[in-house]
Amino acid sequence: MSNPSKPHETVLREVKVEDAVGLTLAHDLTQILPGSFKGRLFSKGHRVTAEDIPKLKDIGKEHLYVIELAPGDLHEDDAALRLAASLGGEGIVYGEPHEGKVTLSAARPGLAVIAREVVDGINGLGEIALATIVGGRFVQAGEALAASRAIPLIVPEAKIAAAEEIVARYRTAHGGADPIGVKPLRRMRAGLLSTGTEVFTGRIADKFGPAVRAKLEALGSELAEQRFAPDDRQTIVNHLYYFLERRYDMILVSGGMSVDPDDRTPGAIADAGAEIVSYGTPMLPGSMLLFGYLEGVPIFGLPGCVMHDPYTSFDVLLPKVLAGERITRQEIAAMGYGGLHR
Repeated sequence: MSNPSKPHETVLREVKVEDAVGLTLAHDLTQILPGSFKGRLFSKGHRVTAEDIPKLKDIGKEHLYVIELAPGDLHEDDAALRLAASLGGEGIVYGEPHEGKVTLSAARPGLAVIAREVVDGINGLGEIALATIVGGRFVQAGEALAASRAIPLIVPEAKIAAAEEIVARYRTAHGGADPIGVKPLRRMRAGLLSTGTEVFTGRIADKFGPAVRAKLEALGSELAEQRFAPDDRQTIVNHLYYFLERRYDMILVSGGMSVDPDDRTPGAIADAGAEIVSYGTPMLPGSMLLFGYLEGVPIFGLPGCVMHDPYTSFDVLLPKVLAGERITRQEIAAMGYGGLHR
């Protein structure tokens, strides 16, 4: 004869499928039909009927779990939902739990914000898991950013409380900022200066303008004006001052970014008085990109790959500028980890 359960202890009871009629399921049951379907057949809390028995046997169930929770314990769905609720910040939506998992998605397009220290701290607790995308990149509305999950069927409430404390400490230390969120992008008007004597004289057709325009418009911004200049440092400087006078939100300079003696763009940007944050990035494609600030206005020196490669260092930094972030040299240096995209 087995010993009775201790008072106030969670009881997870196994019953035969045939004996489960009238009882409620302790967890979701998944059906997999290779090549056509994978999803929830019965939800947690479903009351089993006689008509369910053949379907349960079809997915290989001869026994089912029913559960009685003790105080201080949480079902996997409730644990995942509570964790998601603590994490969800501005620009985030999440739905109902499914098999102990809740997905947090972007409610709007923008820059994904993911606090790595919060993710690591929560995953260090055990029995609960938090998986995320890499932060700092552009996401579309509806794109998944994170998923909270309970590992066992039953999770001590103390684990979720500890996760909530990690989130609370982060918000306190960062002025109320959410550990997971989506920063909206500002609409910015950019001036583009395309350099190169061969383009200026019409010897070859300009290809930077259409490429840059498309990238800006995809993020809700505008290429307000494009001008052309030969490979002459002072002429380039004069055009940069013109863009400042026009009060554009961003200045882009294409061409002349290599180490060839005819390439004058980096020197001209420096001559104009720009604060050069970095000339060069540890990312491929896009290692020859220059970024800085000219009288507080973000300025890019664009390498040739921007014309033809779909994802370059420009595509990494542009959404951050549009989100109003101040780009640092340390941030650019960190782009090398995971920065090979060839």
